[in-house]
Amino acid sequence: MAANERMGADEAAYRRYLLGDEAGAEQLVRKYGDALKSYIDGFIHDSHESEDLMIEAFSQLFAKERPIEGEGSFKAYLYKIARHLALRHKQKHRLVFLCLDELDFEPRSDSLAETAMLRSERDRQLYDALEKLKAEYREALYLVYFEEMSYRNSAAVMNKSEGQITKLIHRGKQSLKAILEQEGFTYADE
Repeated sequence: MAANERMGADEAAYRRYLLGDEAGAEQLVRKYGDALKSYIDGFIHDSHESEDLMIEAFSQLFAKERPIEGEGSFKAYLYKIARHLALRHKQKHRLVFLCLDELDFEPRSDSLAETAMLRSERDRQLYDALEKLKAEYREALYLVYFEEMSYRNSAAVMNKSEGQITKLIHRGKQSLKAILEQEGFTYADE
């Protein structure tokens, strides 16, 4: 199968931009701008700086042609640039990583009812537990579950192998589960 036949919509939009169609770039910024800003903000916790770094990530990507082929590769490449910018910024400013607000399993407790107030409290506890995870675990979980990236693309973003991402996801879920169990939660997926 030729590379063009495997090209996804994002890669096609990027290719259109490279051929002079500004609408391709606009489409990609609309699609990924807010999510990318949130991803960066998880590293640096400054929404104004996150927006600047998001713009810089797109600028770097659009400044010269990149080797982007295959479905999902545009998003992975964009997030890899953003990650690099965020880590560089974080290193200069020494700030904390990101919070996640849910995973692929649902905490359950006999006393937990699905009211807005109790859900808010549960979410707060989940945020607190996620902050206790190693940064690599949080980032891997975020990319896979919230950005819906494949393990392969998450590996490209984090400069890891797919096997390493698999281990980070597994260990991250185990660690999060242990933290939440210490706080009185149990899980249906045991």
